[in-house]
Amino acid sequence: MRLSEPVRVHVREVRLLERDVHLRMPFRFGVVTLTEATEAYACARVEIEGGGGGWGAAAEMLAPKWFDKDPALSNAENVEQLRWSLRIARALYTEGRRARTPFQLFADGYHFQIAECGRRALNPLVAGYGPALLDRAVLDAVCRASGMSFYEAVRTNAAGIDPGHFLPEFAGLDVEPFLAGLAPAREIHARHTVGLVDPITASDVRERVGDGLPETLEEVVERYGHAYYKLKVGGDVEADLARLTAIAGVLDRSRRPYFVTLDGNEQYESVEHVVELWETMARAPALRRLVDAVLFIEQPITRKAALLHDIAPLARRRPVIIDESDADLDAFVAARAMGYRGVSSKTCKGLYKSLINAARCARWNAEAGGPEYFMSAEDLTTQAGIALQQDLALVTLLGLTHVERNGHHYVDGMAARPDGEQRAFLAAHPDLYGAPDGIVRVRIRGGRLVIGSLGCPGFAAAAEPDWASMREMAA
Repeated sequence: MRLSEPVRVHVREVRLLERDVHLRMPFRFGVVTLTEATEAYACARVEIEGGGGGWGAAAEMLAPKWFDKDPALSNAENVEQLRWSLRIARALYTEGRRARTPFQLFADGYHFQIAECGRRALNPLVAGYGPALLDRAVLDAVCRASGMSFYEAVRTNAAGIDPGHFLPEFAGLDVEPFLAGLAPAREIHARHTVGLVDPITASDVRERVGDGLPETLEEVVERYGHAYYKLKVGGDVEADLARLTAIAGVLDRSRRPYFVTLDGNEQYESVEHVVELWETMARAPALRRLVDAVLFIEQPITRKAALLHDIAPLARRRPVIIDESDADLDAFVAARAMGYRGVSSKTCKGLYKSLINAARCARWNAEAGGPEYFMSAEDLTTQAGIALQQDLALVTLLGLTHVERNGHHYVDGMAARPDGEQRAFLAAHPDLYGAPDGIVRVRIRGGRLVIGSLGCPGFAAAAEPDWASMREMAA
């Protein structure tokens, strides 16, 4: 593929919008149980050097108690932290006098964003949220103005991706062959997350939602036919063992192979504590098939301790990845030194961070002579429309074959959106969505999402939301 001359832009304007999302079922992850949340939208107007330009957009949930789990902060205070990250990023991205590539906007502002957020007691994971949305909105605008897809923009490096610009480990390395070799797929497996309060069987349901959609794990298995599942554990070995046994009792009914990942959500205090869980699982006859199906363990240890100790005792049993500890661009390197072998990709942490970490995996594996290091695709909060589609496009371009995908389970698709918005996305992406009863929802068949339509001009979205249905984010 012929490489492009990187596009240079001025960001002339950024609008920050939001709208509320109501969950059809409560979801608990870590220390919080959600029944409602807010989705943020960033819209960027760019002017391309040499002529042209236009608007681009990105979307992401303002999720409490994930970026900062300080129990002294309320959910509302957590959400306001993320709003501040967006406001600070907007100021940085619109202040430059010289035209820069989309990647240079990210790289030039990276340390300033972390420092400015730090002055407001916002940790680096929170700091990365604002640029994560603006980078996608800018790239969307560039792709739309240039008539290219997100895939083309990355593979031809129209975005000007050059991590050697500010990361010494990449100095002198040409990342363009790596980018040119990335190849998206037309479908991807959806990995179903089983939350800590999700009903497993009908006997666990106290009061049914009654909207015709699956509510129990039994019903999920029957309706969607997943091959991949993500199981939350809560830090109590006895309780986790009982819940995993109930889950295995459902998954084991099928003769088809299934695969599992375990997510600790920082609920365990030490490596030894997680090893205790694993050894207890391994000794349980009822968990034999489930244990054999575990692919990796995700961030089981609280972030304050996760990168301080060697995790070899656990990593010898299954590969371990970081997620919440992936706070800045140095985190994966530090984690590797402690025995971690993987890191999550999430659009809320930044598309360029994902691409940089994927390039690291490729280089480290080449040096190791085999697939020692890897990325996983994690993010259950992405909502139907722009957020969902941009995340799917990123992870398939990275070559990942399954992705945590649960917005369709906890939120009833686009049911709360204006009818015109629903119809626009259905018409533009009929492979990804369906509307058998009039409500546009994600379509999952045989556990897979069909995503060929994401290779459209722009960043994976050929339709726009109803902007009039949103409110301006408070200044």
